[in-house]
Amino acid sequence: MGELVYQVHVSLDGCVEGPRGEFDWAPMGPELAVHSETLTARSAVLAYGRRVWQMMAGYWPTAEALDDPHGRAFAPVWLEMPKVVFSRTLAEARWNTRVLSGDLAEEVAALKAAHEKDILLIGGARLPAELSRLGLIDEYQVFVHPVVLGGDKRPFAVDAERLELELVESRVFDGRAVLLRYRRSAG
Repeated sequence: MGELVYQVHVSLDGCVEGPRGEFDWAPMGPELAVHSETLTARSAVLAYGRRVWQMMAGYWPTAEALDDPHGRAFAPVWLEMPKVVFSRTLAEARWNTRVLSGDLAEEVAALKAAHEKDILLIGGARLPAELSRLGLIDEYQVFVHPVVLGGDKRPFAVDAERLELELVESRVFDGRAVLLRYRRSAG
């Protein structure tokens, strides 16, 4: 059975985006790119909330044309990889993507049961907060970047319940981003 792994990039002050929605502050250096590609390779499905999926759908289909080694390498993988987007408002999605609009716990349980490999939840704030509240995230991969953004979009709601986690790994990528990898505490 697959596990739900949440991968998120945050600023030092814990934000997933800048005050105007910008995401230009988390550069993908070569070490971080290799880690991201490895994480994707161990996954059966990429999962998104609607807003992050729309951002990705606006970027990856043309990323092969960019002057970015990671973009050129990952764009065809993203296009081919099965994806799901959790949304009650999105009617359809392209690029090998299914829209899931049913009960969140049931949809995630079905995804986990259907796959031996992991389900990789990428970015976002509201969807991960709800999944975390329901106890559905098995692993958290939080990449902290050396920037303070301000703003209020954080991966865990202000009113979130306490969540005990166990540190599994910490690592520095490209002399910049720090991975804090956690699993839900057994206790």
